[in-house]
Amino acid sequence: MTSITNANNLNLRLESTLQELPLWSVYLDANSPASNLNRLFKQEPLLPGIILVKNHEYLGMISRQRFFEHMSRPYSFPLFYKRPAINLINFLQPDVCVISEETLIVEANKVALQREPQFVYEPILIETQLGSYKLLDFHQLLLAYSQIHILTLAQLEQVEEQSRIAKRGFRNLKNNYTRLIQNEKMAALGQLVAGIAHEINNPVNFIAGNLVYALNYTQDLLKLISLYQYHYPAPVSEIQAVIAELELEFLTADFLKLINSMKFGTDRIQEIVLSLRNFSRLDESEKKIVDIHEGIDSTLIILQSRLINQQTGQTILISKEYGNLPLVECYAGLINQVFMNIIANAIDAIFESFESADITLKSPLIRIRTEVTDNQQVVIRIADNGIGIPKDIQKRLFDPFFTTKPVGKGTGLGLSISYQIIVEKHCGQLQCISTVKEGTEFIITIPVQLNS
Repeated sequence: MTSITNANNLNLRLESTLQELPLWSVYLDANSPASNLNRLFKQEPLLPGIILVKNHEYLGMISRQRFFEHMSRPYSFPLFYKRPAINLINFLQPDVCVISEETLIVEANKVALQREPQFVYEPILIETQLGSYKLLDFHQLLLAYSQIHILTLAQLEQVEEQSRIAKRGFRNLKNNYTRLIQNEKMAALGQLVAGIAHEINNPVNFIAGNLVYALNYTQDLLKLISLYQYHYPAPVSEIQAVIAELELEFLTADFLKLINSMKFGTDRIQEIVLSLRNFSRLDESEKKIVDIHEGIDSTLIILQSRLINQQTGQTILISKEYGNLPLVECYAGLINQVFMNIIANAIDAIFESFESADITLKSPLIRIRTEVTDNQQVVIRIADNGIGIPKDIQKRLFDPFFTTKPVGKGTGLGLSISYQIIVEKHCGQLQCISTVKEGTEFIITIPVQLNS
């Protein structure tokens, strides 16, 4: 079994291929019982999948996710656990992505992202020059792609510094590159979000469906116990001892509360899954009539975990002052991306205020207000009481690749892409009003109906 390392720790190049990434070489004889798959996965928590072979020839591959997802279903465990592992492979017939180890990481990432959403997290089967096979964790491929992306940006900045004579042509190159990054980012993000929502939704629906029966069964059993207590108020001493030991009265009252709490938890997960689907909106690449407030709320749910400062424990309060907006014709996925970029920047600005010694932050707050004007323009205001933006920086705020964040924290494309989405795609306006040490407000203005 190979040892696995993080792709961010590798010295990758723009021309790096898959053979430079950490790969897994874990094989199992196809005639071995499926229980051996379970043993191997438990021995190595990071193992993405196992390759099945017979006489050193490849027969199939099963991922950790597919194995445990299938084995958790009713009757799957007793049906396959002691039988040869090849039976499980033949039953599932998993869709395996096979790529040569000589393939560039950039090209491999493109191929992997073209898979169906339900397979996007599956490990990739790497074919070596010797004809053998290894496994690559999809997350390792994404990390490697991100590192190469950063290297690309660094080289572009060097070209900009060395090519001031061709500044106008280079600006056009950057704008085109920004659009390519936007399309690729939204495609990858949409597939990842849809994949996450799909994988969460299946087991949650299974749990939620069975909780209904569990609650009914519990009520029936408690009713039966109550009848026994009514008709046989004086049971034998052994039963009385068990009733006292179990604290039956407390158990009866608390068990139903426990089941209801579990149902509340599954309802909450289903709500988050719905928000993920609303945010990705993979089926809305064209103009659609949408509820702007629904897009904002979905974005806030996705960013909810970032609203808490992990070091200080302080929580950012979200104030929503929604107006009575009509449904708006827009590119929903792109508008959601603008909300994501601006709100994420607001969170970063507030947390920077926590770290600044000369700024006193009373109560961290992000305020979102919406309204519709008389000339049928929708206005969305997103304001924070963070560190603020100096005037000299405000002039370059929407320039591609310009960022004030440390290396590795941002690419400088978020606000530039947001500006293009609002101004070019929606014929609207994106403005920034900021005062140092007081906060920043972004004002988004788009028409209720786009012109054809």
